[in-house]
Amino acid sequence: MAKKEFTYRGKKLEELKELSLTEFAELLPSRARRSLKRGLTEQQKILLKKIKNNKQNVETHCRDMIVLPEMIGGTIKIHNGKTFVQVAIVEEMVGHYLGEFSLTRNRVEHSAPGIGATRSSAALSVK
Repeated sequence: MAKKEFTYRGKKLEELKELSLTEFAELLPSRARRSLKRGLTEQQKILLKKIKNNKQNVETHCRDMIVLPEMIGGTIKIHNGKTFVQVAIVEEMVGHYLGEFSLTRNRVEHSAPGIGATRSSAALSVK
C-alpha cells in the first residue's frame, strides 16, 4: 500500500516551503496566525537561523515557536523545565507549537503509603 502524501490545508509540502511567512500564517489556526502576525521574537529568529544552517540537535527553551515548513527534517532538543527532550521534526508537526512535543509534567505512580499515613490509607495496600 502506498504512503499517503502529506498535505496541510490542501497544500503539499513543496508548496508550503515556497510560501512566505505571512502567506503561511494565513493557513494556520487563529492563535498561531496572530502570533506570527506580531512577528517572531529575537529568540525565535535565532532558533530559525540555527535550524536553517542545517545544525542538528539545536537546544532551545523557545517552547512557543510554531513549527514552520522549513524546520522539517531537523532534530531539536526542547527544554521541558528540567532536561532537554530530543524531538525529530516531521511533516505532521507543521502548525503546532514546539512545547506540545516536550511534556512538562510526569506521570506520578505511588507505591505504598508512607510513614505517618493514616490507618485507612494504610489498609488500602492490603487489598
